[in-house]
This record gives sequence, structure tokens and C-alpha cells, in this order.
Amino acid sequence: MTTQRHYSPIDRLLLQADMAMRTLLPFSGQPYRPSPAIVQPEAQMSDEDTRHVAGLMRINHTGEVCAQALYQGQALTAKLPQVRQAMEHAAEEEIDHLAWCEQRIRQLGSHPSVLNPLFYGLSFGIGAAAGLISDKVSLGFVAATEDQVCKHLNDHLEQLPAEDEKSRAILEQMRIDEEHHAETALEAGGFRFPAPVKFGMSLLAKVMTKSTYRI
Repeated sequence: MTTQRHYSPIDRLLLQADMAMRTLLPFSGQPYRPSPAIVQPEAQMSDEDTRHVAGLMRINHTGEVCAQALYQGQALTAKLPQVRQAMEHAAEEEIDHLAWCEQRIRQLGSHPSVLNPLFYGLSFGIGAAAGLISDKVSLGFVAATEDQVCKHLNDHLEQLPAEDEKSRAILEQMRIDEEHHAETALEAGGFRFPAPVKFGMSLLAKVMTKSTYRI
């Protein structure tokens, strides 16, 4: 007979600190699935295209840092155990995206954004606040966030050079996963955010994308 371990608030804070370090330190997050880019050939691109793709992948990497922080903050304050477990499971799946993007950025001769710690802290606070309000709001925030991510992924897929199949394979799999996370959150009872709230979220997303494209 197995028993489920119950963590104290101090235990959870220590676990969150460990997750934060694994999210922000280079090559700390180990993916559960191999990168979809492995089976794709490396293409010859111009220096300009290489820099542009690296900037796009840096944006996506920072987006995954934010997703990790969001889910971890929500898991810390979620009221229902099943919601907390769902958040923790989603965070594990997002680790794949985090690692894949970082691997691709390094292959392109670039680096993740130096602003990641800042965006991690902001996203963690937002996630924790959403969880404190209610699980319904928390789940709704997940769905609305994933909708924004999918829009960015669609835009980036259109901007990729046709020959860059490695980056394309990563972003296409990420889009599939993010759409699934949004659907799951709504099916679990997530609140559907109104258009004005989603518009505000899109403005914040633009700040992130503009700032992390180069740094």
C-alpha cells in the first residue's frame, strides 16, 4: 500500500526554489521527450536569417520561462489538489519546450535572454495571485495565456526561412502542446476571460517579445 506524501508550506517553497533554478540556469532542464529537431537536417542560412531565427527562438524560450513560472506560482496557491497536480504536470511538459528552445538557440550561435529572471519573477507573481483568487480564474488564465502563445507561434512559423526545418519542427510541436493545455484548462472549469482582458495580456506579451528579441 502506497501513501501520498503531503508537503508542508516550507517544503513547497523549497521545491519552487529548486524549480526556479532549473528553469533559469543554462542546460538545467532535462526534457522528457527528444527534440523534434533531431531528425531534421541543419540548413545553410545567411547571417541575417540566422540572427533573426535566433531572436525568434529567444522569444519563445523566454515565453517558456514565463510559462514555467506561471504554472509554478499557480501550483503553490491552488486550492484543490487536482488543480495543483494539473499545474505541476503542465509545468513538466513545458520543460520540454524550454530545453528544445535553448538547444536551438545554442545551435544558432546565440544565447537566451538576460531578462529571463525578471520575467520569471513577474510571471510567478501573476500565477500565484491568480491561484489565490480562485482555481477557476487560475485555470482560465492558463487558457488565455496559451491562446496568446499559439498566436505568437503561428506568427513565428510564418517568419521562419523555408529551409529552417529544425526550428519549424520545434515550433509546430510546441503549438500542438499549447493548444492541448488551453483546452484542458477550460475543460477543467477554467473561466473564459473577456476580450478586454485578453487584449491587455497581448500588450504585455508585446513588451516581452520586443525586449527579448535582441537581449
